[in-house]
Amino acid sequence: MQYESERIEYKSQMTDDIYKEVIAFANTDGGAIYLGIDDKGNLIGIDNVDETYTRLTNGIRDAIAPDVTMFVRYVLKDNKVIQIEVSEGSYKPYYLKSKGIKPTGVYVRQGASSVQASSEQIRQMIKESDGDTYEDARSLEQDLTFHAAETAFERYGVEFSSQKYRALGITQNGIYTNLALLLSDQCHHTTKIAVFKDELCTEFRDSKEFGGSVFKQFEDAVNYLALCNKTASTIKGIVRTDKQDYPEEAIREALLNALVHRDYGFSGSIIINVNDSKMEFISLGGLLPGLTTEDIRLGVSQPRNKKLAEVFHRLRLIESYGTGIRRIFKLYENCPVQPTIEVTANAFKIVLPNMNADGAANESAPVTTDKAAATVTPQMKTVIDYLAEYGEMTDEDLQELLNVKKTRAYLLIRKMNENGLIEIVGRGAGKKYKLK
Repeated sequence: MQYESERIEYKSQMTDDIYKEVIAFANTDGGAIYLGIDDKGNLIGIDNVDETYTRLTNGIRDAIAPDVTMFVRYVLKDNKVIQIEVSEGSYKPYYLKSKGIKPTGVYVRQGASSVQASSEQIRQMIKESDGDTYEDARSLEQDLTFHAAETAFERYGVEFSSQKYRALGITQNGIYTNLALLLSDQCHHTTKIAVFKDELCTEFRDSKEFGGSVFKQFEDAVNYLALCNKTASTIKGIVRTDKQDYPEEAIREALLNALVHRDYGFSGSIIINVNDSKMEFISLGGLLPGLTTEDIRLGVSQPRNKKLAEVFHRLRLIESYGTGIRRIFKLYENCPVQPTIEVTANAFKIVLPNMNADGAANESAPVTTDKAAATVTPQMKTVIDYLAEYGEMTDEDLQELLNVKKTRAYLLIRKMNENGLIEIVGRGAGKKYKLK
């Protein structure tokens, strides 16, 4: 017999280690495993060939993903040795189901040994098998849950079940894709929001980082940005008009644009910077080849993440491709300071001006507002009106009144307390809120 090599492996008996050898050959250039021969090439033989053969074939089928059986052939030699011929697979990387698509579960052939693949080797195999489209590639994380996605689909009346995964692009050949990772509770990409005291965005007032499913990030970011969206009062004659710093729909569209069109091949976060004059939305990934900023303003759209965009479209979070940016500019058509778009090779930024900031407000309608009016949002006003009538409220009262979740209620109460609008009485279960 020959010595062990890149294409030959000997095993004296059947053990679970044999699955690693099959994986290594399938992930590299193929090879043969001889069961019943020790590592020095001595014939040992198999005592119970039928039992070993059954255990071997069932194990290779059940322990390895994706299905590698079509690339494996078995040959019985002299009723003593089982020759396992493994061809190079076409859907790399193959891995141990119990370990997942990570170095501890993926093996490659290196000389006469089967060794763990590096993270870079795994990514390269996925790229070669699945192509360059991020959302179609297999997720390195396969232990995924979809609680936030299920809630979002239910809220918008769209079915979300395992039977729909393939049609949505969540699975391919029974394996979760990167689209699944983005929708899952385990999504590792995040959205960071920073509020600054100065125009140069160097001195922090507050900052938050939101993770989890892109649906959760969208909801959490919208709720937090609502706290940053103050309301100013304009008085002309006897008529008083309240106007928010930023159109709520413009914030929503800019955030959706960042979530849907960013390049998730980069590991960084979506960045949102807020100061007294503007709100900046910065996402990774410049424009796709052939597009210009003027094309974007005209409504031309070529989604980088087509399936993610389709999911948001199904939920009616976006109406149709290319309309979001146009809608933002429409909302600012009567504002002296217009939104701007800046693009680099690897980033996209849209800036929303503060409509109530100096230079952006309508000069024909002078602003005569006090500090309290400038910091009261519609939700805050609802809380103030309730407290004026009933005197106090609990966390449960607040959540029911505004139909919001606990996190949103907490952020709102904290902001109102910081602005001197309310006071917090007591702690724990007995905590209540009253007007200052």
